[in-house]
Formats: sequence, structure tokens, C-alpha cells
Amino acid sequence: MNKKKKSKGKPAGVRRDLRQEVMEVFYDNPGKPMNYKQVAGALGIKDSSIRDLIAAVLEEEAERERLTMAGKGRYMLPASVGNVVTGRIEITKYGRGFVIVEGFDNDLQVPRGETADALHGDTVEVAVSTGSRRKRSARVVGVVKRARSQYVCIFDQAKHVAFGLPTDPKIHIDFYLPEGNRGDAVHGDKVVVEIESWDDPGDSPVARVVKVLGKPGNNDVEMHAIMIEYGLPYEFPEEVQEDAANIPAEITEAEVARRRDMRDILTFTIDPADAKDFDDALSLRRLPGGMWEVGVHIADVTHYLKPGTLLEEEAFKRATSVYLVDRTVPMLPEVLSNELCSLKPHEDKLCFSAVFKLDNDAVVHEQWFGRTVIHSDRRYAYEDAQAVIETGEGDHADAILTLNKLALKLRERRFKRGGIDFNTEEVKFTLDEDGRPTGVYVKEMKEANKLIEDFMLLANVKVAEFIGKQEEGKPQRTFVYRVHDRPELDRLIRLREFAGRFGYKMPKPNPDNAEAAIKNLLQAVEGTPEEDIVKVMAIRTMAKAEYGVNNIGHYGLAFPHYTHFTSPIRRYPDVMVHRLLQHYLDGGESVSEVDYQFKCRHSSDQEKKAAEAERASIKYKQVEFLLSRIGEQFRGMISGVTSWGIYVELEGNKCEGMVRLETMNDDHYLFDEERMCLIGKRSGQELHFGDAVTIRVVGADLMKRQLNFELVSQP
Repeated sequence: MNKKKKSKGKPAGVRRDLRQEVMEVFYDNPGKPMNYKQVAGALGIKDSSIRDLIAAVLEEEAERERLTMAGKGRYMLPASVGNVVTGRIEITKYGRGFVIVEGFDNDLQVPRGETADALHGDTVEVAVSTGSRRKRSARVVGVVKRARSQYVCIFDQAKHVAFGLPTDPKIHIDFYLPEGNRGDAVHGDKVVVEIESWDDPGDSPVARVVKVLGKPGNNDVEMHAIMIEYGLPYEFPEEVQEDAANIPAEITEAEVARRRDMRDILTFTIDPADAKDFDDALSLRRLPGGMWEVGVHIADVTHYLKPGTLLEEEAFKRATSVYLVDRTVPMLPEVLSNELCSLKPHEDKLCFSAVFKLDNDAVVHEQWFGRTVIHSDRRYAYEDAQAVIETGEGDHADAILTLNKLALKLRERRFKRGGIDFNTEEVKFTLDEDGRPTGVYVKEMKEANKLIEDFMLLANVKVAEFIGKQEEGKPQRTFVYRVHDRPELDRLIRLREFAGRFGYKMPKPNPDNAEAAIKNLLQAVEGTPEEDIVKVMAIRTMAKAEYGVNNIGHYGLAFPHYTHFTSPIRRYPDVMVHRLLQHYLDGGESVSEVDYQFKCRHSSDQEKKAAEAERASIKYKQVEFLLSRIGEQFRGMISGVTSWGIYVELEGNKCEGMVRLETMNDDHYLFDEERMCLIGKRSGQELHFGDAVTIRVVGADLMKRQLNFELVSQP
């Protein structure tokens, strides 16, 4: 059994930033009244002494008017206290701020010099000026929560003075590093700093170097810097590694006896060729009467990951694995992700399974959810399974072909219901032994990939329906859903105008025709030169999918009930789903909605950070790839139009760079904001999204991850 270890030098039960943690629960749940038990639950605190401290903190925060009473023993975050509101600040490189406040139609403008000690992304309290709703401005009066605790900088030393120059252009100040706070850093090193004090916002904050990453340009240095830049950990604490190493690997007979034994049924995994963690497998057998039994088997992470352990705390904090260009930074230590939980071939493995009885049209007649033990007979790479689908030959060919036929039926029904095919091309790199890119290519999603996706979607839907479809008269049970809201009307209008430039007609958008309009547009552009750019614009039109306890359905997939059940090795929400599903299978009562809403918000936030880090690593490698190709010409397509120039995405490698307006000397171009295009004043030449152009690479800035192009020819 794993025991939670006490922090050295700290009395048991004392948490370093309890007051801040308590307030974060309320900031993540604006408008929700909560008592001390609910707050403790959201923080995963069971210790009665700390719960008593939370009750005291709530009283104190109410006295300070940061919380307001909402009934006996219940508190909530006020929408505003006097003229003070809370929101997230974005700060430009020029020092101006914009605060996003929930419930406000427009962002609050914070003039330069009024951002106090706030940095980009921080949660801040601002005093709002009087005036019209559109012209309200504000000044920062306090930082509630830092967006990050560490900042990546270039160590810059001149004689006896040293500063950390942030590599993130959104951080608008430098960090002063006094003697004694510089570690072993030397001029030019890439370092990680933490703020020690910031008494005067007019001066640089005093900071300390906490880690020297190394010289800029080194692959490991740059990948680690990206993780830190987005507030993501790239190493596991030693005590967490020890916690994982102490988990027993043996599967006992007693454990097998508690489970459905499916080891004698044909089972296999289909994953990328370079995958190390296999968190899903499929089984297939023919049933009497011509039916098929399909098992969707998911690694039973919750058997090993126990609440109250350091391992659990770390998994929740990370909430997701991160996939950079050259590595995976896992949510769980490798002893779990690659060994104990991974559904490796020819080994008995513990799973949480969804087993379906299907007819030849892939209609589900029966379903079963529960814990199993399986034995994978074969590990397929996507390419291996694709070869079987294309040739009809190979190991277990009949099974793979049958699963593919069933998957096609599932897919057809999904699209008929209004599901939208948003599969976009994925950029991949070939790297040398030092991690430098030697090639860029676009990975195509083929039938084998879609086969796995269709059965994972089936499991996710059926689990969500099982919990979400309540018997009449019974209360709704708290659950974790993957939700996706409808697109906003003004965005649909912009998409319609954009599609019109390519000659595609969309109906005037309204809430009832949005699904069909987008689906028909994507079908119309399939196989055309403008397919990618139209897909990108359609995706931008959509809301972002996220996790939540309020089931509003998944608009893009056209599922009224949808969750994430199939990837607990790499996603914490799937861990929550497994636990909740088993809890309800055991007859348990509904759990606290507040607790799970807090966890869903955190998971959504971490997912967003991970996606941004992944994009940053791709961008870095694209810039690095073109660094040796300065002066070369490439064909591309305009992917963005702004008042300062055009963005161009190159054919074949999807590298994106900018042609700045001041370099376009053939004419004087004006930006038409309404039509989103550049217009030549003399020639009348127009440059729009999707136009084919030829560019020359004139600059590649690794530090800023930016490519600069020069326009060679245009339509």
C-alpha cells in the first residue's frame, strides 16, 4: 500500500497557501455558494484539522469582503465589491492591459502604468472607473493568483548588474537578479527565474535563478523551456517516482476473481508505431445467431492510482500528458504509463471495459460496463492494420476487416445525425540524433486510425448515456462530460462571408441550421486546394470543447451525451469517469457537483496549456527547419490577413510565417477590416484568405519562433 509522505520541515496538516487555494476554488466557481465541506472536497482535503482551518479562512475572507455570505455557513464570490471586480489580465508588449471579466460584455482597458505588479495571464482585482459600458477602464489593485510561478529568461550580465530577459514576448518587464541570486548562470544562458519581491511596479521585480537550462538552441533546453513557459512540469518529483515504484505489479488470483475474465477472447491493440503506452484494446468474437461481441478495453489506471497518495496529487496537478515534437511528457510516471497500465501484448492486464453486442449494421443490442482482465494477442501499428484493411491479408485479417466494416456503419450514422468531420492534417518531423529536423511531412489519417476512433467514440457515448439518461423522477447524477457548445451566430456569419470568397454558398445562419451548414461546406471543399484553410476557419468558428458537469452535449460530434472514458493513462478526466462509473455501478449516491466542477475546470485549463505547448514545439521545429533554407522560395496559401501584413502557410510542410506590410513594395496596401483583405491602392489588387502565393524565406528567429517571408508573386 502506498502511504502519503509528509513534507520535511512542515508539521502534518499544514498547507503552504491554504488561503489562496480556498479563494481559487471560488474563482473557479463564480456564483456558486459553498460551505467549508464543499471547499475541502474540491481541494481533496479530508483531514479534519485542515477543514477547520478552511472554515476559519472563509469567515476571515467574508470579513475582508472578498467573499459574501450566501446562507448559514455558505459563502460565494461576489460579482463585484463596490467598484472592484476580478478577472484575468492580458498585457501587451507596450504595457497596456485588458481584463476579461465574466459577465462583462467588453474587456476592461487598463492604461500603461496602471497594471501594478500584474503579469500576463494573472488573475487580478481591478477598480473600475465610471463611464459607458464600452469605455469603462480600470486599474489593477491586487494580484489574486499568478498565472505561473516561473519564467524562462536569457541571463544578461553587464559588469556587476544582471537581468533576466523573458523569452515570452507577452511578459512585458525584465527581472532584476542581484548578486547571490544568479546561481551558476553565465551571460547568454537560458534560465528559469522566480519572483522574490516586487515592491515598486515602476521597477523590475527582484528575482532568483532557480535553474540553469543551458545554451539557447540546444534541443533539450528548448523543449524544457517550452514546458516551463506554459507552466507544465517536465520532471517527476523523486518522492512521486518512489510512490510509483512501490506499487505491486502482481495480478493476484483474488483480483482476477473479482473481474470478468476475457483472456481467451481475441484481443489486440492498434497504435502509432512509436507509441509506448497502450491504453486501449479491442476484442472480437462471433456470437450465436450472427451477432458480434466487441470489447473496448481501457487500462484500469484507477486500480493503481489511489486517492490520497502523492501519485494521485501529481496526476491531478498535471491532468494530461503533453506531446511535444520529440517526446511525450506523461501524466503518470513511466512505471505506470509504459509498464503496469500499458496493454502490452502477451501479458495479462487489468482493464475497465465496455462490451457491446452488435448486429451487422453496428446497432447495439446489449451493453455491459465493468472491470476485466484481458490478454492482448497482438500489437499492431496503424500502418500494419492499414495494410490488412487494404490487402485483406495478414494476422487476424478477418477480425480487423469485420471491425472496420462495423466502424464504417458507426461513422455513417454519426455523419447522418449531423456529426462534423474535423479531421485535419497533423505535422510530423524527421529528427537527427541531436533533435534537429531533417524533414517535415503531413501525417494522413487512414481507415485504421478511424476504426479505433469510431469504437472509442462508441464507448464514450454509451458510458455517458448510461449515467446521463436518468429514469423519470430520479435526480440527475453528477458526472464528468466532454461538452462542446454551439458556435456563436456572429462567427457563423463571418464563416459564411469567408466561404463566399471561394464561391461556396452557405444559408443565412440561425441556431437551427448551423450543423447542416458547416457539414455541407466541409463536404463541398473536400479534395479542393482550399480544403485545409476552410477547415481551419470552420474550426475557429466553433466553441472549444471542455470538461464540465453540466451536460450541454457535444455539438461537433452531434452527441447529446458524451464523455472521455478511453484514455486514463494520459487524461485525468478519464480517471474521474472510471471512478464515478464504478461508484454508480456499485449503487452509490450522486457525488458533490462543486467538487467535480472544480476538477473539470482545472483539467480544461491544463489541456489548453498542453495544446499551446505542443503548438509551440511544432512552431520551434518549423522555424529550425527553415533556418537553413533562407533565400529559398516556396508555394503557399494566405492563412491570415492583418493590418500589419499577411500570414502564409507553405505547401507540404505547413510552416507559417509573415510577410510584413512594409516589405510589400510593389504597391501601397490598405487593410479592409470588414472584408478582411489587403487592397493595393494603385492596382486594386486584393489579397484574401486562401489566395495562392509564392514567397521567399528571409528570416527565421528561433528565440521568438517566428518566420519572416517576402512576397515573390501573387494571384
